[in-house]
Amino acid sequence: MTRRDLLLTGAVAMLPFAARAAAPLDVRALGARGDGVTLDTDAFNRAIVEAARAGGGTVVIPKGRYLCFSVRLRSNVALVFEPGAVIEAADPARHQGRYDLPEDRGDILYQDFGHSHWANSLFWGDGVERVSISGPGLIDGRGLTRNGPGARWHKTTGERPLSMKGMDDHAITRLEPDAAAMNGQGNKAISLRGGGRVRLSGFTILRGGHMAILATGTAGIEIDDLRIDTQRDGIDLDCVTGARVRGCRVNSPNDDAIVVKSSLALGHLKPSQDVVISDCTVSGYDIGTMLDGTRGTTQALAPDRDRPTGRIKLGTESNGGYSQILIERCRFEHCRGLALETVDGGAMRDVTVRDIVMRDITTAPIFVRIGDRRRGPEGTGIGSTAGVRLSDIDATGIDHRYPAILAGLPGHPVADVSLERIHLGFAGGGTAADAALRPAEVVDAYPEPSMFGTLPAWGLWMRHARDIRIRGLEMTTATPDARPPVMTEDAERIAVADTPLWHNRIDQKGRVS
Repeated sequence: MTRRDLLLTGAVAMLPFAARAAAPLDVRALGARGDGVTLDTDAFNRAIVEAARAGGGTVVIPKGRYLCFSVRLRSNVALVFEPGAVIEAADPARHQGRYDLPEDRGDILYQDFGHSHWANSLFWGDGVERVSISGPGLIDGRGLTRNGPGARWHKTTGERPLSMKGMDDHAITRLEPDAAAMNGQGNKAISLRGGGRVRLSGFTILRGGHMAILATGTAGIEIDDLRIDTQRDGIDLDCVTGARVRGCRVNSPNDDAIVVKSSLALGHLKPSQDVVISDCTVSGYDIGTMLDGTRGTTQALAPDRDRPTGRIKLGTESNGGYSQILIERCRFEHCRGLALETVDGGAMRDVTVRDIVMRDITTAPIFVRIGDRRRGPEGTGIGSTAGVRLSDIDATGIDHRYPAILAGLPGHPVADVSLERIHLGFAGGGTAADAALRPAEVVDAYPEPSMFGTLPAWGLWMRHARDIRIRGLEMTTATPDARPPVMTEDAERIAVADTPLWHNRIDQKGRVS
């Protein structure tokens, strides 16, 4: 069996039985040129429509460089990249054409433009079932934009990280242009609304726009063995059920690498649940240097004026809540640490993170936050945590300003969290003046470790926490640090074992000596 036969066999596995017998369609037979000059959008869409009309089938993309605007996915159709196949996102400023217009969503108040529209993408599907894109090809999003308007939410506090506070209107407008300016632009490589039984496998995305992959309300999506090196978000899973992300490498210095959300983009509450992220590596290297192997670290700051991002995160949008989330056997490199956030209401329940390696961490290695942003309609409440289990984490090279952080609100503590067999290695260098700092509550701020500034403990800082179980927490510094290793404030029912730097002597200021 040839490699081509193997690719086709894997691609059709999700298709209906009748569709599996259909002869594959070659996009060149439908008029695609693959010369990198001719627009091949129509040929791709004709091939997909023809396969769908036959009850389903496989569309083969041979070696070549195919210039395209929006390609519309259809149910029961598999797209297969052959080796050497490249899909280049066309640029409306240089090529005759445009991306499909964003849907008319009315007055979308509670989510930004990119998350609230799907048609303005290179590949997109609305309600599609049994769809796959697979094979060793490349999606080159050079014609996509990373920008888009923010939410139309009336409350401005908490909309952007505090690190962006000093940016002038011109700088903000450059990142968040008016919605009218987005007509004809594409800002996502692959976008899905609803539907299910989707598989994305084996290909590479370079420069994916605002999001390389956005799946909203999708039930049953498998994403495996992808390489993504992009200028903003990597993989966004919003209000999904039964999602599996396996063996992916995602580099995204300017935003999150793999993120699970539960926003109001669909117009109603819907949780994200039954999500597994396994055997993945995320990073914040300079754009393009993960793929070329040089792993550059010259970029000092992300657009939010904090250090490179590239992490795995739950949040920021949390309206519908999250449950049954498993993150295991993953690696973080030159990026922010793990972030688990509920700031727009919604319960964070049954979250397990285990077997994690972190190196050169640019902010806090662990950040668990309940906040009071409440970006949502009247009556949106404050979130909660329960059954959050973090274990077997080894993090080194951590920015000395930020310990592991568990931070709730007065009357709304971070609760029912366990930390087991965790090693945290910090750079050290904190001063006596740092130890005297008292961080503000900033209850409604956008959640980032930097929201609190440099913290007065170097290893673990807990405020408004309850029912926390700590076993086997080892903390070290490469150079001396004048701050205490642990500080707590308004923390109740803390059970600690096998933690050398925790001697159960807490002074009046909540510092553990």
